[in-house]
Amino acid sequence: MKAHPTRYLFVTGGVLSGVGKGITASSIGAVLKARGLRVSMQKCDPYLNVDAGTLNPAEHGECFVTGDGAETDMDLGHYERFLDEDMTKKSITLSGFVLRNLIQDERNGKFLGQTVQLVPHFTNAIQNAIIAGGEGSDVHIVEIGGTVGDIEGLAFLEAIREMAARFGRDYCQFVNVVYVPYLAASKEFKTKPAQNAIRDLRQYGIVPDVIVARTEHPVTNGIIGKLSLFGGVPEEAVIILENADTVYRVPLTLEAKGVDDILLKRYGITAPKADMSAWHNVVNEATSDCSKKVTIGIVAKYLDNEDTYISVIEALKAAAWHEKVQLHYVWVSAEDIEHKGVSTLDQYDALLVPGGFGTRGTEGKIAAANYALANNMPYLGLCLGMQVAVIAAARRGGETAATSQEFDPSAEHTAIYIMADQKGKEATGGTMRLGDYPCDIAKGSLALKTYNTEHIIERHRHRYEVNRSYESAMNKGGLVVSGESPDARLVEIVEAPNHPYFIATQAHPEFRSRPTTPHPLFVGLLRAAKNSERPNLS
Repeated sequence: MKAHPTRYLFVTGGVLSGVGKGITASSIGAVLKARGLRVSMQKCDPYLNVDAGTLNPAEHGECFVTGDGAETDMDLGHYERFLDEDMTKKSITLSGFVLRNLIQDERNGKFLGQTVQLVPHFTNAIQNAIIAGGEGSDVHIVEIGGTVGDIEGLAFLEAIREMAARFGRDYCQFVNVVYVPYLAASKEFKTKPAQNAIRDLRQYGIVPDVIVARTEHPVTNGIIGKLSLFGGVPEEAVIILENADTVYRVPLTLEAKGVDDILLKRYGITAPKADMSAWHNVVNEATSDCSKKVTIGIVAKYLDNEDTYISVIEALKAAAWHEKVQLHYVWVSAEDIEHKGVSTLDQYDALLVPGGFGTRGTEGKIAAANYALANNMPYLGLCLGMQVAVIAAARRGGETAATSQEFDPSAEHTAIYIMADQKGKEATGGTMRLGDYPCDIAKGSLALKTYNTEHIIERHRHRYEVNRSYESAMNKGGLVVSGESPDARLVEIVEAPNHPYFIATQAHPEFRSRPTTPHPLFVGLLRAAKNSERPNLS
């Protein structure tokens, strides 16, 4: 298909946050890609943070890391899973990042004495970031974080309004995602919150081309007519999205409702009919009844918001579909293990210990890793999940005081540490490994059997490394190094040789899993759990 000048699609949200802008934007992108178009995506967040690395995961969900090392909003994980494309640093723009660069330019004299203002300087900087993010694409989809009317988001709304004036309405379209609540007491839907949200958007000079209404229940045609009337869009441009049995059904729903035809007609783009066969396959796998049930215990510390580990959950689901098992995952508080012991862990078919930072709950995670190692329970450790496994093995191998420098900076026996040539760089980010790093896998290892290749690349987000001076104790405790950096300095993967499936990686493989191509480490865990004949120890 011939290249087109980049068109822009801006996705905003009204009524309340968490209404589903990210899934909606990703799904539209998936449908347009299925029509043969080159699609890129970007998240614009109004927070004054420079990046998402310091945002509280309990409030904002996981920090998703791109291959080129950007710490981003969890929505970029949706973008990658739905588009099956890698996002980059250009795919995320936060107010703090734009403002920092703008102020630096002012300090460097680039504005030649001008009065630097939100309009036009800040809004122009936002537009430049959007244009850069969409280079080389037929359609660039931009999700505006927050809710229409939020004070901190006004400059972003002004920026995209200006882009529509700058490039023309045939090159810029707007999708507004709203919520239509159902009042059980009166048994009726209420469109007034959605009407107000659309009115707020229009007050900022933006008229939506498509209204996506999220609902909990099926609605009547009267609701569509009312949203069309008060929203100023044709009825066919009012798309009702009810709660779905799986988020991967949303692209099929949007395609069936013709949202792609509406958008492409305005853009003046002719494209083949969407090939949605891959999405039909995903939905069929996701909704199939499986006779075999597998229960995974996820030993974690951030339990206030499941979105903190959303990529882990999606990776588990994809692996379960691949192995044709019914997935049941249970959150296990690492702190509860510290206080109550490991006696409850025998009820699970496998354990997974995901990443995290800080000291809280770490002894519980170490105890969980030790339990899995001692009792032939399938185990997958991710990032911190590998570090606690190394500590558990080192203790089993005789280094009973082994710990992490992160947990106790003054400790003598640090099986996990900051390497000597990295000390003193903690405040500069010089010790944080972010993004893609290569790994060489040992011959004859479980890792090689799982990956089926000797050379891999995985994404990282961590500061501390395995101290190889404790490798002998770790070996005695039951673990060996089966993956390392090409220069053999850094431990990337450890495993237990005489174990059904005990493997842990310093990386975050969940970020590379897709619904159509599950990650091999997760497939290996589900397969081992499915085939486990571990005796019940209760």
